[in-house]
Amino acid sequence: MSNYTKSTDFASKDSLASGNAAKIVKGTEIDTEFNNIATAIATKADLASPGFSGTPTAPTASSGDSTTKLATTAFVAAAITTGIAAAYPVGSIYINASVATNPGTLLGFGTWTAFGAGRVMVGLNAGDASFDTAEETGGSKDSIVVSHTHTATSSVTDPGHLHSLGRSRESGNDGGWGAGSTSVSGNTGSASTGISVSTSISSTGSSGTNANLQPYIVVYMWKRTA
Repeated sequence: MSNYTKSTDFASKDSLASGNAAKIVKGTEIDTEFNNIATAIATKADLASPGFSGTPTAPTASSGDSTTKLATTAFVAAAITTGIAAAYPVGSIYINASVATNPGTLLGFGTWTAFGAGRVMVGLNAGDASFDTAEETGGSKDSIVVSHTHTATSSVTDPGHLHSLGRSRESGNDGGWGAGSTSVSGNTGSASTGISVSTSISSTGSSGTNANLQPYIVVYMWKRTA
């Protein structure tokens, strides 16, 4: 884009003496000026729907300006950074599932430190001592069986018992029994079975390393500290 530069000093001709050939305005001089003007105009952008080429520049509006001024790349970049910074105040957590780069580099602002390694986040609960303070930690991924006892009672009912016994006398032979007796009955001695009973309690469930882990997914987490 070129600017118009006058080639002939027409005003200087007025001070020349009459009869001086240089005092005369020549057609070639006028033609040269019109050509220079036409060239300059042809390289200027129109006011309505201009089309720019090359690397045009413009003044950068101040931050927060919401007028119809031209927004330069510098203004847009600053506005984006300011907007994102407002969305991530100090204390915010940034999460990314694939990029491990520090957010200070990715977003272009703030001081960030890695956060929550090997832990999941849980909402604050003022009514629970385990969750009533921000950044309070607790829990373990390894299952530990708490010491405890079980009580079992077994009983066997066998008070002892008797077996009946009967015997008849043979004819003509009292077999040592009393005269006139024909039969006798009685019981054997009392005895118990001698049965013993043992009781065992089987454990159920499983215990061991990582048995307490909830379903999880690993991501990169950063906390803005400044």
